[in-house]
Amino acid sequence: MAETITIPHDAADARTVSHVVLPNRTYDDFTALPEGTLAQLIDGDIIVSPAPNVKHQLVISRLSTLFANFVDERRLGVVFGSPLDVRLTLNRVFQPDIVFVARERLAILGEQEVEGAPDLVVEVLSLSTGTYDLTKKRSAYEEAGVREYWIVDPDGESVEVLELEERTYQSSARVQDGGPIGSTLLPGFEIDSAALFATPGIEGGKES
Repeated sequence: MAETITIPHDAADARTVSHVVLPNRTYDDFTALPEGTLAQLIDGDIIVSPAPNVKHQLVISRLSTLFANFVDERRLGVVFGSPLDVRLTLNRVFQPDIVFVARERLAILGEQEVEGAPDLVVEVLSLSTGTYDLTKKRSAYEEAGVREYWIVDPDGESVEVLELEERTYQSSARVQDGGPIGSTLLPGFEIDSAALFATPGIEGGKES
């Protein structure tokens, strides 16, 4: 039976801590966390994160809407925004910012989580978990067979798309400070990165 886990008081305070690590935990420990906890199980450690900032959430909102509209119109599968648990293994349960599961693989959708590797994931870098996105989670997605991995940096205003080729990620595209970028997995899907990062009320970096 999983032990009861008490989350440190300031784990939810974005102004005092970047994240809290609860080491040497199991999948049962993870599922025993209070509902709504922003947490991931990364190689046996539970990482509890504060709520992302406004800029981070704005980028997720814009990008998830673009993905969802494209996928829904063509009935290609389903797109989810965070938080949604994705269980790659029993010691790797992540909450990607955006998840795409292709129509022919919808069987991996469980009642509480995605049970296996999605076809595409997006991680928007943040202070609390950005290092994991670039290292341990990148390796885990690669090993699990996630076919396309988008890494979005709101502070650096860059987007990189990694494509899985022979079980190894290769950078298929990268833009910074504006410019279009698209998906290999979803032909025809392309975004304007300048609009993605634009301040509300600003379109394409210019006042609307």
